[in-house]
Amino acid sequence: MNPPSSLEELVQALRCLPGVGPKAAQRMTLHLLQHDPAGGTRLAEALKKALSNIRHCEQCNTFTESALCALCASGKRDPALLCVVETPADLLMIEQTQAYSGLYFVLMGRLSPLDGVGPKDIHVERLLRRAGDGVVREVVLATNFTVEGEATAHHLGELLRARGLAVSRLARGVPVGGELEYVDSGTLAQALRDRRVV
Repeated sequence: MNPPSSLEELVQALRCLPGVGPKAAQRMTLHLLQHDPAGGTRLAEALKKALSNIRHCEQCNTFTESALCALCASGKRDPALLCVVETPADLLMIEQTQAYSGLYFVLMGRLSPLDGVGPKDIHVERLLRRAGDGVVREVVLATNFTVEGEATAHHLGELLRARGLAVSRLARGVPVGGELEYVDSGTLAQALRDRRVV
């Protein structure tokens, strides 16, 4: 027996989500249809609303419903400090620390030549215009510590320093509460290189 085409279409649509394979998508579809059709309607309406109302902040490039996001519109942030992150999720994680009071720029990705992602795809020109506004004094590169994230940080650092901006990079090393015995050797080596005076 072939399943209804609309059912199969929903299963395939759910597979676009990260980490959702064919079985998980099928379980979600069947759950919504069998146990929570109202939840399915709510999900469809929320997704439609988000796709039509959410856009990129004109200043930092994160998601917002207004021209400027709440952080860029706030007068309480330090405009001389600009933190560059790969994704809106990274921005949210830094905000949760409550340890940073500057503004942000969200790249919406990272350089990855093997995947065909170049400087234009991560809004490098837009970042350079934003950082060169005469107000920004320091740019904190908070890209991930992956090969692509490191390459992105290196590339951006070179471009930003050439424009006379102070550039810093997130520190890395032993996690808070971590025991040296259980830390991998690469992390421990980096922690030794990045040690600071106490």
